[in-house]
Amino acid sequence: MKRNILLITTDQMRYDALGCNGGEIARTPNIDRLAAEGINFRRAHNQNVVCMPARATIVTGQHVSSHGVWMNGVCMPEDRHTIAHHLKEHGYNTALLGKAHFEPWLGSPDDFFENRMAAEGHTGPHRGFEHMELANHFFEGHSHYDQWMNHRPKDKARFYPMVTEKGQNTASNGTTGAVQVWPMDIPRDIYHTEWVADRTISWLGQQSTDTPWFCWMSFPDPHHPWDVPSSELHRVNWRDIPPPRLFPKNKQQAHEWLDMKPKHWRGYYDGTLWTNLESPRDFIPASMTTDQIQEINAYTHIENELIDEACGRVLDELTASGMLKYTDIIFTTDHGELQGDFGLLFKGPYHVDALMRLPFIWRPAAVAEIKNAEVSEPVGHLDLAKTFCEIAGIAPPDYCEGEVLPTTNEEARSQGREYVITEWDSEHGPIDMHLKSIYHRDGWLCTAYGASHLYDGSEGELYNLNDDPYQLINQWNNPSCKAKREELTVQLRLARPPNQELRLERLAPV
Repeated sequence: MKRNILLITTDQMRYDALGCNGGEIARTPNIDRLAAEGINFRRAHNQNVVCMPARATIVTGQHVSSHGVWMNGVCMPEDRHTIAHHLKEHGYNTALLGKAHFEPWLGSPDDFFENRMAAEGHTGPHRGFEHMELANHFFEGHSHYDQWMNHRPKDKARFYPMVTEKGQNTASNGTTGAVQVWPMDIPRDIYHTEWVADRTISWLGQQSTDTPWFCWMSFPDPHHPWDVPSSELHRVNWRDIPPPRLFPKNKQQAHEWLDMKPKHWRGYYDGTLWTNLESPRDFIPASMTTDQIQEINAYTHIENELIDEACGRVLDELTASGMLKYTDIIFTTDHGELQGDFGLLFKGPYHVDALMRLPFIWRPAAVAEIKNAEVSEPVGHLDLAKTFCEIAGIAPPDYCEGEVLPTTNEEARSQGREYVITEWDSEHGPIDMHLKSIYHRDGWLCTAYGASHLYDGSEGELYNLNDDPYQLINQWNNPSCKAKREELTVQLRLARPPNQELRLERLAPV
C-alpha cells in the first residue's frame, strides 16, 4: 500500500513559534508531537522570504532563479508542471485546501483562475491539484472562504478591512492601538483556521485506502492582520508576556543595532526609506511601543494555538479512519515574521533568522519504520518535491533541484549538504532591491547585495551565528573576516542557478 502525504503549511510563522523549537508561550502539543515522533529539522531555510516565490519553490523543487517567480505579483504560467501534477500522474489523488497564492490576489479574475474559480463554482483541477478550496487571511472578494462568508454578512463585516486606496490598512481596534490588531466578535467555528481544517477533514473523508493521496492543508494564519475571534483572547494576555528578546529597549539601542546593517534597515525603522509592499506605507516601526509589540505577539500566539488545535482535529480524523499509520506528515511555513526583532515588523528584504529560518518537521508514516531524530544540517523548501516522490516510491521530475530530506545528520553529510540559498528581488517602479544569501553548515550567514537604487553592489551582511546567534554584529567590512566573506560569496555565485532567459512579468501588486 502506497503512503499518503499530508503537507501542512502556515503563513508567516517563525521557527521559534512552536514549543518543540523553544517557544514558551503558544501551546502547540499536536505539532510538538509530530516533531517528537518524526524528524525536526533545526536549520531549514526558505528560498525566498515572501509568499509567492516560496510557494513556487514548494511545488517545483526549484530555486527562485529557476522557477522564475522572483517576487510577489509574479506567477508561473498555468501550464507549468508541478509536483502535484507528477503525483497525480502516478496515481495520487491531489488536493489543496486553504491558501494557495500561486497567483496574485489583487490581480483581475479575468486574468487569474484562482481569482474567479470560486465565483464560477469551480474546485479544480488547477496546477496539478484536482480539488482546490481556497482561503485567505483577508477578504479580497474571490476565495471559496470569501464566498462562503457571504452567507454571514454581519460576521464578515467584522473582519479586518485590509486593503484601502493607499494599500495596506494601519487601523487598529486593540487595546494598545497596535497596527492591524483587530479582535472580532465572531464565532470561532467560522474563522478561516477552522474552515480550512473542516474542508480538509471533508476531503479526507472521501478518500479510500485503495488510492493514495497528496493533500496540502494550508492555513492563512498567523499572517497579519491579527484579527482573532474575541472569544479566544483569554488564551494569552498581552500584559503577561515579555517583549521579544530582540526588541530594542529604546531608540538608541535600535539605532546601534540597525546601523551595523545596510541603510535600508535603519531607513525602514525611521520611516525614511520605503523598499517594498510587504508592510503598510504609513507604518513607521520606530513609533511602535513595547505594549504594542506585546499585544501583536499575544495575538500571534493565539493564532498559533488555534492552528495547532486544528491540526489536532485533522490528526484525529486520520486516526479514526485508520489512515494515520500510512500517512507521512510534513509541517512547515512559507516564511517568518520580524515580530519585533530589531524594532521591526512584517517582512521584506531582511535576510535573518526571523524571516528565513523555518519550522520544518517530517513525521514519516509508521509503516516506513523511520526513527525519530533531529537534523541540524541545512535543508530547504526545494527539498520537499523530491521527498514527496521518495515517499510515493516514484522517480522525481527532471526539473527538481533539491534532494530527498535526510532522516539523520549522518545521511545529510553523506548527501554533501553544506549550504542553503535564499534570494530576494523586488522592483516597485524605480525602487529595486536585490539580495542573495547563503547559510553554511559551519554557522556562517552571508548576504551579498546587488546593485540597486540604494546600493552599488559592494554591500552585504556577514554573521557568525556560532558567536552571534541573533545576527547583531555585521562582519561584512571586518578585515579579519575578509577571507570568509570572499569564500562564501564565491560559493554563493557558483551554487546559485542562472536566471531564466525569459523573465516572468510582474502582473499585479501581490
